[in-house]
Amino acid sequence: MSRISIAEKQVLLDIQGLQKNYGPVPVLQDINLSIHKGEVVVILGPSGCGKSTLLRCLNGLEDIQGGDIIFAGQSLTGPAVNWQKIRQQIGMVFQNYDLFPHMSVIDNILLGPTKVQNKPRQQALAQAEQLLERVGLLDRKDAFPRQLSGGQKQRIAIVRALCMNPEIMLFDEVTAALDPEMVREVLDVILGLAKQGMTMVIVTHEMGFAQAVADRVIFIDAGKICETAKPDEFFANPQTERARQFLNKFQY
Repeated sequence: MSRISIAEKQVLLDIQGLQKNYGPVPVLQDINLSIHKGEVVVILGPSGCGKSTLLRCLNGLEDIQGGDIIFAGQSLTGPAVNWQKIRQQIGMVFQNYDLFPHMSVIDNILLGPTKVQNKPRQQALAQAEQLLERVGLLDRKDAFPRQLSGGQKQRIAIVRALCMNPEIMLFDEVTAALDPEMVREVLDVILGLAKQGMTMVIVTHEMGFAQAVADRVIFIDAGKICETAKPDEFFANPQTERARQFLNKFQY
């Protein structure tokens, strides 16, 4: 994609020697990774390698046992970190939408801006309607989650996160729970965000999408970063045998 020159961009999120264990079992080992403002980083790797755990560590949903995470110059590993505030700046979208079933689409979206950020409802509503129109769902704003397809629910979840005006977005396998025909509508939304300069870290198994959206690919195996490359280089000529084995599984 090569939309930006990394050398010219500021580091927004800096991961230094991150260590994550579940009991005595190491899950992430010595992860060092800098995410630059406006960059799209795609994390690939086999199931169970630690990709989703890494995103959850960046959003404060998992504690870490070593290293540091620095966001906009602030360490996120100290006891005084206000994660409620940080999560407004580091947005995250999960596999399973997490929409409140008893609330309409628009009320799901407005809950965070009005209750957490104390924005006036009309101001938040104007932004929400603009974003809903961008993802093609403005006409569904009064619907309830049970009335939506999986792809529609996931697009609503993305709009909900964007309405908090985050500095960076984390996407954790957001198409994993979708039928194949619904995958494209969600991926198109994320591609649009990339074109608009949103900083993103994306975990996915959609190889074509990864190649199209990424500025940089990070390949993780057994909790370690094994390879870092531009997408064209990674998919055409992976440098490690483990990455070659992984990509061969996607060839038919």
